[in-house]
Amino acid sequence: MIGKKKCMSRAHEEPVPHVLARPSPTDILEWHYVLEGSKNTPFEGGVYHGKVKFPPEYPYKPPGISMITPNGRFATQKRICMSMSDFHPETWNPMWSVSSILTGLLSFMMDNTPTTGSVSTSDVEKQRLAQNSLAFNCKSVVFRKMFPEYVEKHLERQRAAEQVVAEQANQNGVHVSCTLNSSGPQSDTLTTANNGHVERKGRQQKPSEKFPFWLTALIVAVFASIMALPLLTLDLTHS
Repeated sequence: MIGKKKCMSRAHEEPVPHVLARPSPTDILEWHYVLEGSKNTPFEGGVYHGKVKFPPEYPYKPPGISMITPNGRFATQKRICMSMSDFHPETWNPMWSVSSILTGLLSFMMDNTPTTGSVSTSDVEKQRLAQNSLAFNCKSVVFRKMFPEYVEKHLERQRAAEQVVAEQANQNGVHVSCTLNSSGPQSDTLTTANNGHVERKGRQQKPSEKFPFWLTALIVAVFASIMALPLLTLDLTHS
């Protein structure tokens, strides 16, 4: 067991560029890793999360290797066939550490050689997956717990993108309309104009139309004449 832990601890003692690996807090035989896509490749900017599952006989037997993040090179959640994996115990070298295994995986990822667990996609698809990889990883509870520095990096990217959008809106102007009180007689809206000021507008009610005075006087006169007819008839009778 001491020799096994010593072999595994080399991943911390011998860090390599673009590779990060940590053991599961509940299982020393399960390691989670992050590979960063190499520059000038379709994987540039990508952050790829995966697992290395060591057998109890490690370091005398090779581990199983799989990738969790969609990447366009390997199928997700499937064991990858390579010389350093459990597909080829005959080529396994007990001196290989976690770092050397993952360095080999990163190199193999840049290759197009078909193997068990690989997929074939276009460079455009690989680039699309690379751009979405970090956001995909941050949806995983395991990834967020084991690699918080990448979660912070994702949040920084989001804040930077929001800042760019806000600055462009201030420079170019944007019209935003939102209903604040739709149940009342007036519906207020907020409008941002080119000068950046916020203007509150309300829906104006139409003024009530007044009844014409002359028509009112005419109706009153006609009504008074009708009411006076019986009195006029009575006077003529007495005469």
